[in-house]
Amino acid sequence: MTTNEYILFDFDDPDKSGKWYVVNDDVMGGVSQSSFKMDKGIAVFRGTLSPDNNGGFASVRTRLSIETNVAYQGIKIRVKGDGKTYNMRFRNDNNFDGYAYQLKFKTEVDTWIEVEMPFKAFEAIFRGNKLFDKPGLEFDQVRQTGFLIADKQFGEFKLEIDWIKCY
Repeated sequence: MTTNEYILFDFDDPDKSGKWYVVNDDVMGGVSQSSFKMDKGIAVFRGTLSPDNNGGFASVRTRLSIETNVAYQGIKIRVKGDGKTYNMRFRNDNNFDGYAYQLKFKTEVDTWIEVEMPFKAFEAIFRGNKLFDKPGLEFDQVRQTGFLIADKQFGEFKLEIDWIKCY
């Protein structure tokens, strides 16, 4: 059992829901579409992933400010998906572009699951390519978090998020 958890986002509480921004492949000419909305205490990231115009990704992100002296080991999320694979992402700055740390997780169709992701398992990525010259993810340096779907999983997608915690 996980102890010493810190709630980053609880979508039942508007004060702990954050302000999320959609960033899709249209920033480079693609036509994928997505949205991120709250529905009865659940965040819903949904849309359509398209390969048209060299597209193929949809993402959502938010700024993150955490004030703690606890050395958390990872992130834990409660999600319900569509059987597709998503990326949990972190950035160490507030810039729109640049490298991110990511870890993939697979969802189960219409089933709530809890996923634990140790920070040491996250890899530095820039536009889909692994970076080998970056330090490991240190959570006290994180300024943004979010989710991304890519990897030629074209068509409709839907990821529901109940909460996001550190452990």
